Amino acid sequence: MAIEHYTTPQYYGIPEEIPDLNYGKISLKEYRLLYRLMQLGRRVEETAISLYRQGKIVGGVYPGIGHEAITVGSAFDLRPEDWLAPMHRDLTAQMVKGQPSKFVLAQYLGRYTSPTRGKDGSVHLSNYDYNINGCISHIGAMLPFIVGVTYAGQLRNKPCVAVTYFGDGGVSIGDFHEGLNFASVLKSPILVFIENNQFAYSTPLSKQYNLFSQADRAIAYGIPGVMIDGNNILAVLATTRYFLKRARSGLGPSLIECITMRVLGHSAHDAADYVPKEMLKEWKKMDPIQRYKRYLLRKNILSEQDIAEIEQSVEDEIAESVAWAEAQPFPPGEWAGLGVYATSFEKRSNKAFE
Repeated sequence: MAIEHYTTPQYYGIPEEIPDLNYGKISLKEYRLLYRLMQLGRRVEETAISLYRQGKIVGGVYPGIGHEAITVGSAFDLRPEDWLAPMHRDLTAQMVKGQPSKFVLAQYLGRYTSPTRGKDGSVHLSNYDYNINGCISHIGAMLPFIVGVTYAGQLRNKPCVAVTYFGDGGVSIGDFHEGLNFASVLKSPILVFIENNQFAYSTPLSKQYNLFSQADRAIAYGIPGVMIDGNNILAVLATTRYFLKRARSGLGPSLIECITMRVLGHSAHDAADYVPKEMLKEWKKMDPIQRYKRYLLRKNILSEQDIAEIEQSVEDEIAESVAWAEAQPFPPGEWAGLGVYATSFEKRSNKAFE
């Protein structure tokens, strides 16, 4: 089945509402937390765009708005000893793993108390206090790296699992294939998520490959691969839980393709004029947060008041995080010349600033 030039939710058979399926055992606390984390990720990124337009952020802003079901569901069950190797659109996953929202905003604003001490923007944000290794510009390079991390855990008898991500364009990079083959041979406890958001910058799927499902690539490496609705938080969570259990049991890596849409441009300065308006209109109906909200209300899991309280708590956190980040100092000038070359290894910690 060849890829159409522009693909819509209907092309993949995605219903407008989250289906009433068995997503496994989910507690009321987890239902609430899932919604809060999705809202937090959305509002942090919207705040970053606002700060960018005010001229307070130097560099790019690469929003993951519309990806919240993937970034929350994929990182929700990770343990402290587990690792996260995110892409530039996966800041929400970082916050799920423990990265404080105030650090994310301080990183955007280039402050000294950010995890990189004011160097770089959000793209390469890491925090080893939470076992988060930030995006490597050559997207595919994250997979061989994280295979090495989990292999080290295997050798040292300190087992961990890891989650890493690719866009639909990143799967064409050589490191993706080399890393996935290496992971398969080593039975690495890794979940590899493909965030298929229909465009690699401005290149539509039809100009990248003829496969209907990127998950089919798993066959070549002898590992399981599935394609799921990436705008359904419950589907992402249930799928992640299944493959996390498999990875922790020593059965090796998995490839999970999440179908979604990048509802904004590649970055905050990109108007995305190359995206057909009708296509965008259809995908906006599938907004992962609004779909989940409707599901919670329809199933009487949460009330309108419950949701309003969660949203207010997110707004309170955002206000506190912005105030904290803007009050932080910029790095001293001499810091620009430090840490450029590795002279010794010292694990950097931001615990003192929490």
